[in-house]
Amino acid sequence: MGKSNVRNTIRRLRFDHDEMTQKQLAEIVGVTRQTIVAIENAKYAPSLELAFLIALAFDTPLQDVFSYEL
Repeated sequence: MGKSNVRNTIRRLRFDHDEMTQKQLAEIVGVTRQTIVAIENAKYAPSLELAFLIALAFDTPLQDVFSYEL
């Protein structure tokens, strides 16, 4: 897997939400912890549906969680 141009603020959001673990977020959105790790490290771009689920988990607008960099 190569680097993705999709950037995110998941790590900061997890910290701001009572230091939520990657495993807890994974369980909320229905993926593995390894998927969350890959997304956080910009090694994997989530599907649009998963991106929305992650934003909903933090009660945060999608554009505050994900951005695209050229």
